[in-house]
Amino acid sequence: MCLSIPSKVVKVSEDGAFCTVDTMGVQRDANLMMMEDGDVKVGDYVLLHIGFVMNKIDEEEALASLETYKEILEHMDEQERQRAILEDDECPNRESGFEKIATKEA
Repeated sequence: MCLSIPSKVVKVSEDGAFCTVDTMGVQRDANLMMMEDGDVKVGDYVLLHIGFVMNKIDEEEALASLETYKEILEHMDEQERQRAILEDDECPNRESGFEKIATKEA
């Protein structure tokens, strides 16, 4: 099973094509191609899949999920924590992001 960790948008590119998200202290860039133009703003919480923002989620829901993840991560060492966060959107059980793009464009 794969779970997506809510990530907070900390920056949106000038052209609105990319954003930088913070996932429990780890920052990385994400593609906004799957979202409506202008839909994602700094401060929003989003879910990622293979580097693409797939949807926004309610802040209250995101914070509750993050609390649960923090409880789980407390039982891991630092290397396991980093790996769990970074591998989150590379889950092999999820549909390919390119398949999602083709479906959306069809």
